[in-house]
Order: sequence, then C-alpha cells, then structure tokens
Amino acid sequence: MNINKERRVKMSNRETKTDVILIGAGIMSATLGTLLKELVPNWKIKVFEKLTNAGGESSNEWNNAGTGHAALCELNYTVENPDGLIDISKAIKINEQFQVSMQFWSYLVNNKLIQNPQDFIMPLPHMSLVQGEQNVSFLKKRFEALSKNPLFQGMEFSDDPEKLMEWIPLIMQDRTSNEPIAATKIDSGTDINFGALSRMLFDHLETKNVDLHYNHSVTDMKRTSDGLWELKVRNSGSGTVECHNAKFVFIGGGGGSLHLLQKSGIPEGKHMGGFPVSGLFMVCNNPDVVEQHHAKVYGKAKVGAPPMSVPHLDTRFIDNKKSLLFGPFAGFTPKFLKNGSMFDLITSVKPDNLVTMLAAGAKNMSLTKYLIQQVMLSKEQRMEELREFIPNAKSEDWDLVVAGQRVQVIKDTEAGKGTLQFGTEVVSAADGSIAALLGASPGASTAVHVMLEVLEKCFPEHINEWETKMKEMIPSYGISLMDNRELLNEIHTSTAKTLGLAEKEPELVFS
Repeated sequence: MNINKERRVKMSNRETKTDVILIGAGIMSATLGTLLKELVPNWKIKVFEKLTNAGGESSNEWNNAGTGHAALCELNYTVENPDGLIDISKAIKINEQFQVSMQFWSYLVNNKLIQNPQDFIMPLPHMSLVQGEQNVSFLKKRFEALSKNPLFQGMEFSDDPEKLMEWIPLIMQDRTSNEPIAATKIDSGTDINFGALSRMLFDHLETKNVDLHYNHSVTDMKRTSDGLWELKVRNSGSGTVECHNAKFVFIGGGGGSLHLLQKSGIPEGKHMGGFPVSGLFMVCNNPDVVEQHHAKVYGKAKVGAPPMSVPHLDTRFIDNKKSLLFGPFAGFTPKFLKNGSMFDLITSVKPDNLVTMLAAGAKNMSLTKYLIQQVMLSKEQRMEELREFIPNAKSEDWDLVVAGQRVQVIKDTEAGKGTLQFGTEVVSAADGSIAALLGASPGASTAVHVMLEVLEKCFPEHINEWETKMKEMIPSYGISLMDNRELLNEIHTSTAKTLGLAEKEPELVFS
C-alpha cells in the first residue's frame, strides 16, 4: 500500500507532458522525428520502443529485402491493360516518392546530421527477369513504356543470352531451358539498410534532446478532457507503468500499430483489420557464389501468389559484408510482429470489424491455401524454386533466414467489404491529434513521402510556415519531377554524389 502511494507521488511530481510521442523506433518514427526537429526544433519529443534498440522489427536489415523501391525492377507496379497497353502510373508514383526520400537523406548528409551514407545505402543495378514468350513480350512493352519516361532513364532491355550472361552470369550458367528469356537492367538502383538508417537517425535525434525510451511498451491510450492523449507505458525492465501525455501521437509500431489504433478509439480506425504474412529468405553462405552476382533481380509472381511474394535474387550489403538472398517465401503465423504474440490476430477482431474480417476470409481462400502450401515447403522444395533462378544452386550453400512480419490492411472499400490492401496506409483522426501507419510495401523506401503526408494531414495550420524549410530539405516538394526534367536531372546528379552512388564499383561496370 505504501509502495503504491509512493509510486503515485513520484508520478505526480514527474513531468510527463510533451508535444509529440512517437510509438515504435523504426524508420517511420525516425523519419517523422527528424523532420519535426528540423521544422520545429523547440518541440519536445518522446519515443517509446518495446525492444532494446532501434530498427529491430520491420526496419531491421534481415527482416526486409533492402530494396530501394523505385519501381525500377518490381513487375507488380506495372500492369498490362486488356488493350495490351502497359499502365505505368503506379510505377511513376512510387519512383517520385522514392526520389523524395533520396533528397531528404542527401540533405541530412550535406548538413552533417548523419555521417557515412555508405553505411546504409549502396549503388546496385535493379533488374527484371522473365521467361516464356508471353512474359518476354510483356517485359519488352513495359521497357518501351518506362524508358520513354525521364524517371526511368538509363534502362536497358535484352533478350540475347550472351548479353544476359554478361549481366547475370550466376543465373545464366548451366541454363538448359529453351524458353525465351529476357531482362531489363538499370544501374541507378540501390540496396538500403533501413535498420542502420533508423539507428543513425535516432542517434542524431538523441543529440537534439529527444527522449528515447527502449524496453517500454504502450499498453493503452485515451483522450483526456483537455484534448491531450494520455498513454499508459510499461517499463519492461522494472514492470512499472507510467502515464505520459502528448498533444500529438504517431503510431509507427509496424504490425503492432493496428492494436494501438484500436485502443485509441478514433472512428477512422473502425472497420479495419489486419492479415499477417511472414517471410523467409534463403541466404547464401558461400563467398565464391556471392561474388558471382551483383544486382537485385526481380521475377514475376506465380499465379495466386500475393504481390509481396515476388521472387527475387538480391545482392545485399549488411555490416560491411556482401551477401546473397533469395525469396521471399511466404508463411503464416498469427503474430503481428516477429516479437509478437500468438494471440495478435484473434485479439485484433473486434465487434466493429468482425464482418469485415469474415468477408476478407471468404474472399481470400486462395491466398490462405497458398500460404499453407508455402509453410509446408521443405528446404529441397525451396531449393527447386531457387534453381529456377540459379540452375546449379547447391543446398549446402544456402541457409534459411526468418524475415519480418507484414500485416496487410483489411478494410471496406468500393470493391466491397473485407478488401485486402497491399500497400502503405496512413490513418489519422479528423482533428489531426493522432496518426497511425499501417500496411507494408513499398513502406520504408517511401518513408519521407509518407511522413510528409502525416504532417500535411495532422498539422495543416503549420504547412505554410514550414514550406520554405520543406523545400530546403526536399527541393522537389510540391513539384512533379516527371514534368520538370531539368530539376530531375539536377536531383539525380546531386543525390548520387552526396550519397556516394555516382561512382560504381568495378564489378558494376558491364561491357
């Protein structure tokens, strides 16, 4: 009794009010916190992260493919219409959003807010690879549509096996199939370590007096009578629970965001659910094999497979070491986070989203079947899929790595109840006092664009006064790069130089 009374006294004497609380220490919160500290340095910011360090869940370098998603190689961002024309509108949108991230990262490096960009970003060709006459025809049409657009300048196409042997020797060696094969290649692609970038940004924020609290979980939240948000935060080390109040809350907890959004009780979070999909990668442990491949090569998803399961063979740079990953293989677990609970899915079902979730289940029986099949795959069956990329792949050279959890958004749309959304989505209260990020790919690659969307939705009264600083950080802010070739070329040149992408490594030079 006395201990509880003493604790209450300590809490009452403690300063718990702040301007902004960020939940989750991944790339999204890191980006939003950094933007806010540049725009309004005097605002007080607190961060609560349930793990022991930053970038430990979806942003972690082993929990995602590390692709700088700019629609250079991802075939699911371009679709063939019934009339045979290729719709590249989504590819344009993703590319322009990625350019926003590149500009902001360049600003941070130029202003010495972060150091050594090679620790988080490396130049790497992005390629698309297809087999079969119909797929080769699609890829050629896609190439013709994209290469006319200034955002995709420098893209090459080849269906010549000799040229492909120069580009991707590991994939072309010992290939016996007589099926037509073709690829596109663009050298301006990137490999990005979002875990390292998250940690860099939080290290910077700590120097700006941002309060970082690791091993702290937000267990509940409610709106107070004076319009603030009151969060209950549990210290995992001591077991104590404290109350923290803020004018604005951002929920950037990856798969954990849905539960916290539901706890907020805002109407915008009603009738929404989540469907968790886990990922596995094969990682090569033979340096001789790793050295034979230098690109991110994306194939085409199999019929019935979800977009996040597009097979790709990736060169990765992690901890100053070159690695080779193949995947992802999809799987299913009811957890919403890699470090989550087996009850995450069932506890996310509420009276307001029950019908939505049931409708999604009925609509996506084929996806459920696909995920079950993926879970049941043996290592040798996974190796057989890998051999479609690397014909002579040996089982002893490859190990299995469990990647992160992705929670796909389920909501009611014009397409009907319980529609599964494959993308990134911001949900915010009408008064702008709270926002949550849900969904998956392209996610981290477009973090800066997404966080600008949060600022515009939640702080409309400040946007005009922030605009000059916004344009200093992101020169293309408010401008379509596709329609401004001169600015696009200027940005491409300056960001490549600042981020160390202009000079290629020797193996990047193809004859």
